[in-house]
Parts: sequence; structure tokens; C-alpha cells
Amino acid sequence: MIERNIENYAIELKGISKKFGSVVANNSIDLDIKYGEILALLGENGSGKTTLMNMLSGIYYPDGGTITVAGKDVTISSPNDAINLGIGMIHQHFKLVEAFNAVDNIVLGTKGKYQKPKVLKEKISEISNKFGLEIDSDKEVYNMSVSEKQTIEIMKVLYRGAKILILDEPTAVLTPQETEKLFRILRKMKEQGSAIIIITHKLNEVMEISDRVAILRKGNLIDTVKTCCTDENKLTELMVGRPVSLKIKRPETDNKKTILKVVDLSVVGEDGREALKNINFKLKRGEILGVAGIAGSGQKELCESIAGLMKIKHGAVLCNKENIIGKTPDEIIDLGISMSFVPEDRLGMGLVSSMGMVENVMLKSYKKNKGFFIDKNPARKLSEQLVKKLEIVTRNVDMPVRMMSGGNVQKVLLGREIESNPNVLITAYPVRGLDINSSYLIYDLLNEQKQKGVAVLFIGEDLDVLLEISDRIMVLCHGEVKGIVDAKNTTKEEIGLMMAGRSMEGADDDE
Repeated sequence: MIERNIENYAIELKGISKKFGSVVANNSIDLDIKYGEILALLGENGSGKTTLMNMLSGIYYPDGGTITVAGKDVTISSPNDAINLGIGMIHQHFKLVEAFNAVDNIVLGTKGKYQKPKVLKEKISEISNKFGLEIDSDKEVYNMSVSEKQTIEIMKVLYRGAKILILDEPTAVLTPQETEKLFRILRKMKEQGSAIIIITHKLNEVMEISDRVAILRKGNLIDTVKTCCTDENKLTELMVGRPVSLKIKRPETDNKKTILKVVDLSVVGEDGREALKNINFKLKRGEILGVAGIAGSGQKELCESIAGLMKIKHGAVLCNKENIIGKTPDEIIDLGISMSFVPEDRLGMGLVSSMGMVENVMLKSYKKNKGFFIDKNPARKLSEQLVKKLEIVTRNVDMPVRMMSGGNVQKVLLGREIESNPNVLITAYPVRGLDINSSYLIYDLLNEQKQKGVAVLFIGEDLDVLLEISDRIMVLCHGEVKGIVDAKNTTKEEIGLMMAGRSMEGADDDE
């Protein structure tokens, strides 16, 4: 019998449980990861992934069970405890000071005697060389790309001595080229003996980078499997509990007539910088125009300016040769445009968080000239229909939407906008935060709208999804259009190069 070397195990969780009121987030979880291993953590929304990792990083404290680090039972009561045990978590939303340079961000918050900048740079350079990280020590964060910022976040935890890294959706805003660069770094860290846990929804990346995969469902650990002995379909079935088709449809439609034409659109962002620079494209009936770009490339400003929520510097959005910029919703409807908008900020801009579904549905259809009394019955009936159709989890249709999970809030918003029968639908990251089941339900809803002749502008962050569901893809980089290509005749690599700033010669939006 081979003796088990417990020191090879970076982390061992035994019987870890966590409840929030009557909700069981984690139910007696047993999980381990060795040094020199990459473990992917999969599960639908509400499966308990984040709660489990928050207990490792010191944000939550378990109700029961034991945590062992490097063979020793430990207590993790705070993020400082986690750091002292060599555990570092890289969050999806970076925690950097934009005005500081790389070195200042890396050492910020560390304790110890004052060290000269030269000494700090030498130590950072030593870590960089060890793990294959590329860092410009003197570069300010506000001048960095998303990939560079992520590298600084990784360096921060390594500088503090982390040997166990947890990454939450690390590729969500990266180009394919940046993702491959990150994976090279993670493989190098694995070779150097680090233990790495990745939380992600991207199954293709799970298959590429991980050694093992742990699957959670409704707070329970369903299985832990070797990546080499599984595939995407099997992993999906383990997550959902039944077979699920991973094929996204792209139905063909006829008479793709232009409904909106955007001409030389330029917009100044909240920070005073030009967020959109002379944008030109056509939006057509019966098609899905996907929009790709790394975070902050002008996607938010594009949606809000077309929807009439942002003041433009110059340019036009033409309908029947008339500029709809500056017109009221009723004036736009009179021109033959019924527009629906699903914004990125669901509760801040899309819904009133203190209201229930019924009131939020009424906001879309309410007219001031309806009289003194308001009949809520049609909105209540529609809300109940949406609950069934979209499988919205809520106590009742009057419960404030702020009490729903992010995925269910998104379903309420998208369902309300679609039911208003638009002929132009603008959606910003409509499946962000949704599990696989819900995501594919949304893809089907968007395709239904397309088949009805609706023009769909789809802002997305998963290039695989954009390539499957879109008819054309427009790529933004620093507020400029780098190309508009046929989704069937392009590749993820070509899209990634445009996202990084390379223009595609001959690529335009004319078919």
C-alpha cells in the first residue's frame, strides 16, 4: 500500500457547510487540490462555488467542517489569515488604484520596513522571471490593457507569498490571444509548484487548462473528475442533472432590410474622453449583429446613445432618413421604430429594485393619459406568464426584484423588453451571470425575435457564443470600429486581433 503524503496537498476540505438562514449554500463539501495542479470549479448559478471560495479566502467562515492547508488544520477568519497561509484570490473585478503605477499597486497594503524603489523592482523582477510575467514597473494602471491589469493582480498575490491561487472568471474580458498568454502563465506557475483553482463557465477553457474538474450543484459536490477522462457534454450533464445540447442555433431569415443606420457617431464618456469615434454601421431586420471588444471599448456608450440615454458629440442614427437622436420615445415610434433596451446595469438602469415584477412590467407600458386609476391585472398576468416561460425563481410576482438572484433579475428585464414587441432590440451582456440552462433559454429567445424580423444588437463577451449566434460581428477597440465581418466566415483569432487594435482590410457592414 502506497503511503499518502499529506504535504503534497495544498488544500483539503472536509465536510465544509455554510447556511444563510434556511438556504444551504454548501452541504458537507469534501474537496482537495495538490500543489502543481490546476482545478476547475464548475456549477450553475447558486450552486455554491463562490461561497466555497469565499471561505477559503477569509470572507466567510464555515458553519461546519475542517480546512487543511499543507497538511495542517487551519482556521481562516479573515482575508489576512488567508494571505498568511499563502492563499490569494484574483477577483473578476480588479482592485487596483488607477493613478498608481505597477510597483505601487503591487506593494500597497504590505507590511514591513521601508524598501527603496530599486530593491522593490528587483524583487518584482525576480518573481516576474520565475513565473513568466511581463510587467512594466513604472506604467500607471490607467494606461494598462485589461491583460496587463490582470497580470498586476496576479503579481500582487505572488509578492505576498501565495502558493495557492483562486481565479474568478479570469478570461471574461480577455481576447483569445490574452487568454492564451494567461494560460501560459498559469502553466508556468503550475510547473513551479503552485496550486490553482479556476472558477469559470467556459467549458472549452476548462478542457484546455485544468487537470481535474469539481462540479457543484445546489450546494452539493456532485463529482470530481479528471479532465482527460471527460468532455463538455458530460460536464454539462453533471452540472444540470440531465443532458443538455450545447449547440446554439443560427436560423436563416429573408429580407434583411436596414432599419437603422448609424453615421459618424461620436460620444464623450463620463470621464471626458471620447468613448466613441465616428462609428458607422447598419442594423438590419431579421439579423443578430454581435458586438465584440474588450471591456471599456465603447460598448456601454454605443447602447445608451442609440437608446437615447446619452448625449452625443456628433453623428446620427437614421430611420427612414430621419435622425432619431434627440427625439422622444413617442416620436421615434411614429417613425416606425419600437425599441427595447436591456442595459448592462440591470438594477441601476433597467429595473426599480424596490418594486416587484408587476410594477416593473408596468413601467414599460404605462401611459400618462390612462386616467386616474391604473389596472394592474394585465401586468400581473404577463408577470405570471414570464415566471413560467423563463423559469424565474421568485416567491411571488410582488417580491422586490432586488431580492432575486442576478440571473433571475436578468430574466425579468429581458422578458419585459421582449414582450413589448420591439422591432429593434439592444442587449448588453444578456447572459452575464446566468448558468448554462438559462443562457441557452436566452439564446433561443433572441433567435425567436430574429425570426420575427426584429433587428438585434447583441453586446457579448464570449467569442464562441458570438461566433455561433451572430450573423455579423462588429469589433470595437478604444471606441473605434476595427471591422464588421460575416460570423460564418471568420475565426476567433481574427476577432481577437481586431479586439487588440488591428483593422481588417475590406471588412465592412455591406452584404
